[in-house]
Amino acid sequence: MANKQALRDLQHRLAQRMQAVRDEPAQTANWLAVECEGVGLLLSLKQAAEIFTPVTLKPLPYAKPWLLGVANLRGGLFTVVDLAVFLGLRDNSGSSEQRPDGGQARLVALHADLNINCALWVDRLLGLRSDDQLSAPAPLPPQSSSRPRFAGPLVRDAEGRSWQQLDLDALSKHQQFLRVVL
Repeated sequence: MANKQALRDLQHRLAQRMQAVRDEPAQTANWLAVECEGVGLLLSLKQAAEIFTPVTLKPLPYAKPWLLGVANLRGGLFTVVDLAVFLGLRDNSGSSEQRPDGGQARLVALHADLNINCALWVDRLLGLRSDDQLSAPAPLPPQSSSRPRFAGPLVRDAEGRSWQQLDLDALSKHQQFLRVVL
């Protein structure tokens, strides 16, 4: 008899927990937090697709230094862009030794809806973030008057770290991003 009562109590506690979860507002992640050269970047989960560990790249002749090459990712050919070099955060004279890896680098593929087979090389993944974890946009530095369209607002998290939001759709259509040949 005691076992039946213990089972009923367990079922009651589980039902209460499930109801509490249903009643709480869902905290959905909206952003993939990545780091390039120590700069925190937020990529929209609606515009980013799969995350891959770095694979062997086939270099492309006459390509800009930020275009690392072509990779086979799940049977599809993707151009791989070193996001830190493209954004001017890291200098690259064409050698892969300058890219920090340490086993933390990842390739973030752009979503298929953006109609561009491209993956971004990022130095580190830092997890997921939701809008309610981020504060209002931070003030922009004075030299930021000529910001590209793909650079969204700067926001801060609870620890005070600044995060730059990137609009991957606008990035994929940016003229400089599309001009890959030297």
